Parts: sequence; structure tokens; C-alpha cells
Amino acid sequence: MSGDDGRNWRGVATEERDELPERVSFLLRTRSRRLLIELLRPYRREIALLVAVIVISNAASLAIPFLIKVGIDSGIPPMSSGRGPAILVTVVVAILAAAAIQAGTRRVFLTMAGRIGQDVLLELRRRVFGHFQRLSLSFHDGYTSGRVVSRLTSDIEAISEMLQSGFDGLVTAVLTLTGTAVLLLVLDVKLGLVALLPLPILLLFTGWFRRRSSIAYRRTRETVALVIVHFVESMTGIRAVQAFRREPRNQEIFSRLNADYRDANVRSMHLIAIFMPGVKLIGNVTIAAVLLYGGWLAVGGDVTVGVLAAFLLYLRQFYEPMQEISQFYNTFQSAGAALEKLSGVLEERPAVAEPRVPVPLERPRGHLRFEAVRFSYLDGTPVLSRLDLTIPAGQSVAVVGTTGAGKTTMAKLIARFYDPVAGRVLLDGVDLRELDEESLRAAVVLVTQENFLFTGSVADNIRFGRPASTLAEVVEAARSIGAHDFISALPQGYDTPVGKHGGRLSAGQRQLVAFARAFLADPAVLILDEATSSLDVPGERLVQQAMRTILADRTAVIIAHRLSTVEIAGRVLVMDGGGIVEDGPPERLIAGAGRFAGLHRAWLDSISDLPSVPD
Repeated sequence: MSGDDGRNWRGVATEERDELPERVSFLLRTRSRRLLIELLRPYRREIALLVAVIVISNAASLAIPFLIKVGIDSGIPPMSSGRGPAILVTVVVAILAAAAIQAGTRRVFLTMAGRIGQDVLLELRRRVFGHFQRLSLSFHDGYTSGRVVSRLTSDIEAISEMLQSGFDGLVTAVLTLTGTAVLLLVLDVKLGLVALLPLPILLLFTGWFRRRSSIAYRRTRETVALVIVHFVESMTGIRAVQAFRREPRNQEIFSRLNADYRDANVRSMHLIAIFMPGVKLIGNVTIAAVLLYGGWLAVGGDVTVGVLAAFLLYLRQFYEPMQEISQFYNTFQSAGAALEKLSGVLEERPAVAEPRVPVPLERPRGHLRFEAVRFSYLDGTPVLSRLDLTIPAGQSVAVVGTTGAGKTTMAKLIARFYDPVAGRVLLDGVDLRELDEESLRAAVVLVTQENFLFTGSVADNIRFGRPASTLAEVVEAARSIGAHDFISALPQGYDTPVGKHGGRLSAGQRQLVAFARAFLADPAVLILDEATSSLDVPGERLVQQAMRTILADRTAVIIAHRLSTVEIAGRVLVMDGGGIVEDGPPERLIAGAGRFAGLHRAWLDSISDLPSVPD
């Protein structure tokens, strides 16, 4: 890392690293704590009350061994001398009262902590989901959907476990250890020092476990994310998996990733298997030493039997949370690794940033202009070298060219999925980087060949861009682009579920639904990126009829490989090497001897042998 200043480790850059430089680990822990503090800040008063409740609960718990000491030393002797059990009964009542207070405060704590924990998780899920949606396509191009799922499921679950049980365990352990240490010294200094003698060894042992477990649990979170990534991608692409008989290879990859996840958990369990018995051994040796030394002091009359009994009970309370601390660390380290990844995601900033002073576009006309635009996805690999282009409002422009010529890139720049490296893209004279996002999304709509449909009904998908649209408006949009007849013939009409990714509809039907969605959104600029490339000839003809309707009275940019789609445009741009090499009406370009004329002749030759298809 250059300069070791952490700048190269911002965001999600550390996700695939198991071991990190100490300074970087410190920066990541600071970032995670900052996120946790932000989430807990609205609940400061409730947390203060929770701490008070835990203090009361711990005080009641710590009082019981002391009361037992009083009962033995001050309650039993009077009974032996015939003075009655009054003192012992009083002590027993006090013990019962302490137990009741402990139970009651415990109930209050669990109820309040549970509510606060769920509210924090609700806010965290909201933040993460909203942030994932705001991040630019450049981020999602490199960050797989499986990792997104992992962040919102297993990582949130790890933090949930910490909030539900880890916080309680940590605070209780700290208060118990502190209170017990003080009471041991108050009861008897010499015996207390013997009891606390192994504490430095215990602290060193705990520090070793913390360092090793931090690495182990970071590795655990990474391996479970890889398992989820592979599972999601395999199930999402199940058709391709089965079509290419990929099941054995995918199973092999999943088995390896699953084994890595198992091994990471085994390493974590191995650390626990060392730490837990080690703490128990130190505690039992200490109890034995205190019993031996305390017995010798009791025989000499230096301590009472009650003090010795209280010491042994306090030591059990002292080492009990230490024995369970491995479980706390399990929870904390797992949650810490999850919080580290989530804070990294939230630290990512959209490559396409919101303008500081956004300019609203009240009545967009659709006038587009590229001014000396340069763009590259990878540094040093230009996709658009220097693009100058003007598209008047209301004009339909077809863009053709070979794969990699820059057609789709131009479309993404118009939709502002990316910003140019240099130059400007303007809509109605306003730089897209200055437009507020709501105005831009209302003015520009992109329809791609994927024509993604969401789970829900046909009507839900048509009104996707305008959720408040009435059913009458949905029907009118479908009727306008020629989709009403096939939708009405579906089992439940407009209420028919489209299935996963629109799987219950044909490719042509999905495209018509996508067009109806765009028509209802009524943008000033409509971009069709290979919108008919996946259709057969009858489907393409049906969609082309809809395209003539949807493109009327608006600016249209049509990216197409099939020249049949170009016929509806009044202007053709031929792109090559990131620039425009031909520009003009299709009739003039066809009549010439340029590239488009050659593409058109090749297209005519390719369809000359096809059987005729009735309209």
C-alpha cells in the first residue's frame, strides 16, 4: 500500500484479503465502529437506561455471595448458641430479593435490547439496500450479485446475533469481572491478590485469541460470501448451466468453495478449542490455589469460613464469563467482520455523483448534444475517442456499427449510467451532470434487449416507471403499442403473474411489455439498445409496429445490429472505433458506396434465402 495511509483500502477494496497491515486493520475497525456508533446514536437514552439496568442486575448478582458470607459468619453462630434464626432468615430473604431483582432487570433488559436491536437492523438494511441502488453501474459491473446477497443476509444476521446476545454478554462480563475483582480485594487483600495473580496471563492469552480470531473470522465471512456468490450465479443462470451440461463442473467448484468455508470454520473452532479449555484450566487452578491458601488462613483464624466460601463463589463468577468469552468473541469477531464489509459498501461513492446544485428540467424537449466526449471503461483503453454529435428534439436516429464500436456506450452516457472522461453530454442545453436525478430519469428511458421483468403481474411491470398509474392508463399504453390483445388473452389478463424474470411470457411478449412500460413513462428521449436482437422474424415485425407508435413525437436513439430496425429511423449514424464515420438519411447512405451501403447489401443477401413470413 503506497504510503500505508489507507487510501488504497477504501470501500470494498479489502474484501478479498485475509490478512492486512496493522494500520489498515486499525482504519477498518475505526470505520466499522463509526458506523455502529451512527446506528446507535438515536438510542442514546435507551442505551444509558440499559446500562443502568445491567448495573442493577449485576449488583444483585454480586450481592448473593456476600450475603452467603454474612449468613455463614453472622447467621449460623447465633443459632448454635440458641438465639434463634432471625439473622439467617433475614439474609435468606435478602438473597431471594436479590434473585428477584436480577430476574426482573434481566427481563427488562432483554425486552428493550431486542427492540433496539431490531430497529438498528431495520435502519442498517434500509441504508445498505438504498446505497446499493444508488451506486453506479461501474460498481455493480465488478461486484457480483452473490456478494450483494451475502451483505444483506449473512452479514446482517451476524450483526443481529451480536445485538441480541453479544452486547448483553460483553457488558455483563465487564461489570462482573470488575465488580468481582474489587469485592475480592475488599473481603481480604492477601487472598484477593492470590486470586488475581493469574490475571496478567489471562489478559495475554485473551489478546492472542483476539488477534488470531480476527483473521479467522474475516476469512470465514469471505468464504461464505464466495459460496453464496457461486450459488446465486448458478441458480440465476440455470438454463445455461443445464444447456451446456455444466452441472458437474459447477458442483466441483461449489464443493471446493464449500470445503474452504468448512476449513475456515474449523480454524475458528480450533482457536476456540484452545482458548476455552485454557481459560477453564487457569480458573480451576486459581480456585484450587485459593482453597489451599484460604483453608490455611482459616485454620489460623486469619479469615472466616464465610469469607472463604464467598471467595470461592466469587471466583466461580469471575471465571465463568471468561470461560464464555470465546463465545462472545465468536459473535463479536463474526459481527465485526460483517460490519467491516458493510461499512466498506457504505463508504463506496457513486461514480456518477449527484450535482451539488441540481438543475430541474421542467419541460424536456429532447435536444441532445455530445461535445468532444471521451470515454473509457479501463484506463488507457478509449471507447469513445472524441465524439461530437447533435440530435435535434423529436428526431429518430439509428446507430449501427460493429461490436465494440461504442454504440451502447453512447446510449449509457445519454442515460447517465456513466459520466464521460472528458467533454459534455447535454440535454436541452444542460449538462447531464448538472441535472437532478428525478428530472433526468423522467426525461430519458433506456429499453434494452434484456427487457427485464420483475416478479408481479403484467400491470405491475407496465406501471413500473409510473407506480401511481391507473389500470385504465396501463391498458391504454398496452393498446397503443399493440400489446392489449395478447395480454387480454392471458389467464388473468393484466393481473397475470409474469413469473421469474418474465419467464411465463415469450421474448416478443416481454419486449412489448417493456415498450408499454416506456410508453406509459412518456419520456422525452427514448433509447432502444438492441431491443429486437433476441426476437425471431414474426416477433420482430410485431415489435416494429409497436416501435413506430412509441417513437412518435419524441427523440429516439435506436442501437441496432438488424438493419430492419433501422428502417423506422430518419437518420443513421455509422460508428467505428469510438467515432462516427457516416451520418445521414438511410436512403442517401444506401445509395452511396460507404459502410452502411455495404451493411445494407449484406443484410439483403442474408434474408434473400429466408422463407416469407405472413404478416
